Amino acid sequence: MNEQELADLSEIARQIRIMIIQMIGRSASGHPGGSLSAVEILTWLYFREMNIDPQNPGRPDRDRFVLSKGHAAPVLYATLAKRGFFSSEILSSLRQVGSSLQGHPHRLDTPGVDASTGSLGQGLSMAAGMAMGLKLSQNPACVYAMIGDGESQEGQIWEAAMTAGFRQLTDLCVFLDYNDLQIDGRVSDIKDIQPLRDKWQSFRWRVHEINGHDFREIAAALAEFRHEKEKPTMIIARTVKGKGVSFMENNVNFHGQAPNAQEMATALTELNHGR
Repeated sequence: MNEQELADLSEIARQIRIMIIQMIGRSASGHPGGSLSAVEILTWLYFREMNIDPQNPGRPDRDRFVLSKGHAAPVLYATLAKRGFFSSEILSSLRQVGSSLQGHPHRLDTPGVDASTGSLGQGLSMAAGMAMGLKLSQNPACVYAMIGDGESQEGQIWEAAMTAGFRQLTDLCVFLDYNDLQIDGRVSDIKDIQPLRDKWQSFRWRVHEINGHDFREIAAALAEFRHEKEKPTMIIARTVKGKGVSFMENNVNFHGQAPNAQEMATALTELNHGR
């Protein structure tokens, strides 16, 4: 990846962050912190990695993506709009009655959404089920998923992890968005999920640890995934909650709190012109 490609991806990520702030601010409802922390990962997946077609979202051989931490739907909606699955004009309808963009992703309502998620812990089971079905039908498509660190306190995460490892679902790649903040505070204070590498390895996964905001590290981990022939892949991505907006970064209050009008204006100024 050359410097121009890196600059192009960084610009896409900046625009996606602007979309996230605008849609959550206008709706006065939503989860900005965990949406902003996931931007680089989704940018790479949708613009460089995944085999997808915005004009044919249901193509059988497409790669799938499951946002298990479904409350971060704004980052998925902004990325899908930017990638051309639907018009960015509908982003302003986030969480409105009758909108196709509800507070959590809905597979039947939104083009490009592969799984309805929101009940924490369940998305990884969906992703593992998809990967198992594709494997049984000899479909070469890959399944990508994102789980949260607070979500990793759910028992169902570990049931799915055990199944995927045992079934050698080598076409399943999961990102753990590890920003160490959940709605009540630090994940490490509420119910520590460490040692993560040891846990996932014990469930027969290949584990990588990266900076989740570094495109080069994301690319390198996914290159390893594409060559993996024995195990599913877990990518533990260290991220910053609220990344890109100074007063939201590492601020637990913005886990599920929309910015007010002044905060929205300040955030957009930062994203448009730098801090």
